[in-house]
Parts: sequence; C-alpha cells; structure tokens
Amino acid sequence: MSTLLDAVVVGAGPNGLTAAVELARRGLSVAVFEAASEVGGGSRTEELTLPGFHHDPCAAAHPLGIASPAFRALPLARYGLRWLHADLPMAHPLPGGDAVVLARSIGETAASLGARDAGTYRRLVSPLLRHWDAVLRDFMALPSTALPRNPLALARFGLAGLPPAHVLLARFREDRAKAMLAGLVGHVIAPLSGPATSAVGLLFALAAHSRGWPVAAGGSGAITGALAAYLEDLGGTVETGFEVRRLDDLPPARAYLFDTSPHALARIAGLGARAYPNYRYGASVFKLDYALDGPVPWASEAARRAGTVQLGPGSRDISRALVDVSRRGVPPADPFLITVQPSLVDPARAPEGKHVFWAYGHVPHGWEGDLTDAIERKIERFAPGFRDLILARATAGPPQLAARNPNYVGGDIACGAASGLQLLLRPRPTLHPYATRHPAVFLCSSATPPGPGVHGMSGHNAARAVWRALRARDAAQ
Repeated sequence: MSTLLDAVVVGAGPNGLTAAVELARRGLSVAVFEAASEVGGGSRTEELTLPGFHHDPCAAAHPLGIASPAFRALPLARYGLRWLHADLPMAHPLPGGDAVVLARSIGETAASLGARDAGTYRRLVSPLLRHWDAVLRDFMALPSTALPRNPLALARFGLAGLPPAHVLLARFREDRAKAMLAGLVGHVIAPLSGPATSAVGLLFALAAHSRGWPVAAGGSGAITGALAAYLEDLGGTVETGFEVRRLDDLPPARAYLFDTSPHALARIAGLGARAYPNYRYGASVFKLDYALDGPVPWASEAARRAGTVQLGPGSRDISRALVDVSRRGVPPADPFLITVQPSLVDPARAPEGKHVFWAYGHVPHGWEGDLTDAIERKIERFAPGFRDLILARATAGPPQLAARNPNYVGGDIACGAASGLQLLLRPRPTLHPYATRHPAVFLCSSATPPGPGVHGMSGHNAARAVWRALRARDAAQ
C-alpha cells in the first residue's frame, strides 16, 4: 500500500473501529491495523470453556452501548447488531432472598428501595431522566464540542454528579439503596470518596431507565463485527495479525489514530517516556467464565430475571473492597462481584438447556493470585447449589487479561485508573485530549474522554478532532 491514506487506525477495538467508520463516512480513505488475529479488543466473543458455549472475554452487558450517540447514529442493525433485554436490567440481592432492583421503571426501582427512600430516589432521578438523551450526548461528547446543546440539563446532572459518591449515598436512609448505588460506582473500580463518582452511579442508573442494560445477540463480538463490516462497506480496510512497533511499520497517512494505551502510543510514535508522565493505571479484575448445566439458582427471584447481578451485599462491604484494591493494594477478603447471565435472554449462546455465566471481582493492579474460591463462595451464598452446576470454567487474572489485550496494562480493563481527577481529565489536563505533540498522531482509546466502556464515543470524538485538524491543514495550504 504505497498511496497516501487520509487516516490509519492502530487497534480494532470499539473505539478504533468507530473512529475509522466516522472518518470513512466523511469520504476519507482509512485503514485499520490490529495485532490480534481478530477484531474486537474488549468486545469479543469466544468459546473459552467447552464447544458450543460462547463467552465474552471482557465486556458483556452494554448500558452505554445501546445508549451511545455514536452507535445510535450508525446503521449497525443492518450488519447484524441486535440488543436483547432481560426482564430486569440489574438486581442486587440481599441476605435472605430479598433484592434491590434497577428496573426500566423508576417506580419499580424506587419501590424496591423501601418506603423511606423511594421518594428520594424519584426526586433525584426523574428530573434528570426527562432530558437524558441530550445530557448523555453532551456529557459523552465533551470536550470535543465547544458548547453543550442542552447546558441547563447538563448543569443539573453536573450538580448531582460532581460530588463524591458517599455524598450521594448520604441522601438515603436505608443501606439497601446505598448498596445498589455503591455497586453502580464499583463498575469503574473507583473508591466512593473520589470526585465525580456520584456521576458514575447516576450514569448507570439513568442508562437502565432510559434504554436498559442489554447484551448483544450472539455476544459482544457482534458490536465490533458490525462496525468492521460497515467500515468495509464504506471502503475502509482492516488488517489483523499486524503488530505495530513504530510508525514506520505503517503505510504513509495524513493522520494516525491509536486505540491503545497512552504509553504504547508514545513508544510507537517516538514521543518519549515523558509524553504522559502522570498517567496512572488502576486496579484490575479476576474474571471467571462458566459453562453451567442450568441457570444460576439464585435465592432471589429478582436475580433470576436480571441480566446483570451485583453481589455486595452492603455499601460498607463494597466500599471496603474498592479501597482494598485501589488504595491498599490488597485483594479483598470479601470481593464485590459483578455478574452477567447472557444466555438468560440469548439461549443460542449455549447448548440447549445449558448456560453461560460471567463474573468478576476486583483485585489490585498486576495481582498474580487466584480469587476463584472467594468468588465462588460468594456466589454460593446467594445462589445455593451454584457449584454443582459448573461444567467448566475459564479464569483470567491481571496477567492473563494483559496478555490478551495490551491496552489492559497490569490488567486494568479501563485502560487507566477511572478515579481521582483522571476520571474526568484523561489522559492529561487539557482541552485537546485526543491530540499529541506529534501533529499527525492522535489517541482514540478509552484513555480519552468519556473513558471506559463499549460505547465508541472516545473514537467518535477523536475522529472529529482529526477531521477538524485535516480541514485546518488543507485550508492553510
């Protein structure tokens, strides 16, 4: 390939593919290069345990995927992407078989919190939900747009979301409400005392109320598969099994976009070790994928109907586990778990009568231990008889996660700690987070705003930055 391309993208994860699609839609020539043998990054589907059991090695439920302004603007359904919803987006079981639920209905969710907190939840969430699509679009597009389209609604969300999560939890009287919201914050492995962690909890709650927490039919690989197929129809190309060690490995292009960690970009582009001197990588997860002989036997009826199940159980348990892994650097004795049951709504993911099940607990950065027993003991507490259903399991701790995906430095699936100021200011404090010191090199991974998750918005925003840069370059010539 000797002709000058408009853009080359390194990395075929959700953000890299979205960036490539956005540029190709504008008529630019685009090529994507991926080191792995298939596209997907953190959005893939594989037979990890037994033949016929289709697992998601990383992301499985997609509240931000179905709500993503980037994905919603693309004809991905034409390329096979379908969203499947469980009866309940999320359940948070409590001891004794009871559960808090995060339902599509605010009323049903509020009722599960108890009479003392139902009204508080309604008053908090209902005003934000009225303009949620506009708020989410503005929130996820900043700072790539000069001004939000709905500044008043965004300001309302900001006032509620900028304080630490423990301020949000203090609004509620019973721990069942606090536990559910603490668990939502725990999805980004951030201590509850960090700035803007209230926004994380509200983001996930509002996502459930607005569009749900679905899985992709066939597995998470359907998302990136649809993006890659659309890109090829637009004239773009994707080459897998192509490891990039330096810019000279790539064909000549007017712009290079990296769906990689900041430090991998700096190494490949020759920017030096000091390009991102203060960028931090965070805690990791220990992940288990199960082939089961039947559905998980939850004691809670609500958990048996939920696509995602959080296992705390209490807010103090969750807070302690998050502090252990993020600040103390030790594995929690009682881990907070996030679990997903894809075959509940997508039976084709497993042989008839069988199920796939996805679970992880948080562990310190780079931890090399085994959390399997602690995870299974916790699941067994809320689903007696669970271990009797296990046909096979696949385990992945930080070393295995990092080996699978180089963006997961030390097993950090967020490609950088989503805590402290770095939750908002990624990869460094600047109004131009996608640009680098090299005028033709840009970062488009989840190390840039709006951060982790399978939503493609980091790639979307970076593509806009590249488009503006190329137009300005053309105008100056």
